[in-house]
Amino acid sequence: MGFIVSMKKRKTSIIVACVAFALAVTLGLSAFTTIYYGSTDYETLKKVQTKLKNWGYYTGSVDGVYGYKTEQAVKWFQSANGLAADGKIGPKTMEALGMQVNTSQNQNQSGSSNSGSSGSSSNNDTDVMLLARCINGEGRGEPYEGQVAIAAVILNRVKDSGFPNTISGVIYQSGAFDAVKDGQINLDPQSSTIRAAKDALAGWDPSGGALYYYNPVTATNQWIRTRQIIATIGNHVFCK
Repeated sequence: MGFIVSMKKRKTSIIVACVAFALAVTLGLSAFTTIYYGSTDYETLKKVQTKLKNWGYYTGSVDGVYGYKTEQAVKWFQSANGLAADGKIGPKTMEALGMQVNTSQNQNQSGSSNSGSSGSSSNNDTDVMLLARCINGEGRGEPYEGQVAIAAVILNRVKDSGFPNTISGVIYQSGAFDAVKDGQINLDPQSSTIRAAKDALAGWDPSGGALYYYNPVTATNQWIRTRQIIATIGNHVFCK
């Protein structure tokens, strides 16, 4: 009799466990947990630190440790992007960083973290799409490397104290880009410009750290021609 009761309890436990697992999968309960000071989600934190470092918000080591410097960088990023500057990396901050909220989707099919040029950010991520639209308007038809370089210039400006410290701020700064003035920024971006935006956000800078670029055939601004030339890619000259 005791054996039968034990078996019934075991079956009940198995059923309960299966139901709990199914609910967790359905509701995504295990998908994401808010990260804050002292958290130990090392892999996610390394990705966050890398992005913040590339964008000029973070100056510490990419060590996966959520310490004071990381918290201050997160707060700065949140403030610059219209989020509550609480230093906690919740779903909204993750999305603003261009990282999928479901951490299980931050890995590729083999289960390893995808840190390549395609990145883990969605095509609908605000920064990626805004960059892609600007590249599309400014460099449609340019070599792929030149498209990445245009995005890199925008990101270099974000890091430079002489420019706004957000991607949208740089792009929409008065008179900064012809694509904004003539409305081409509102066109749907091509797939190549989306890839170029992701590559630039991942750290590729073919411009060599340039803050400006221009087409020497069509440029009428004489001041821009006095800048130090770093690289020439396609129809554009990149300079500081």
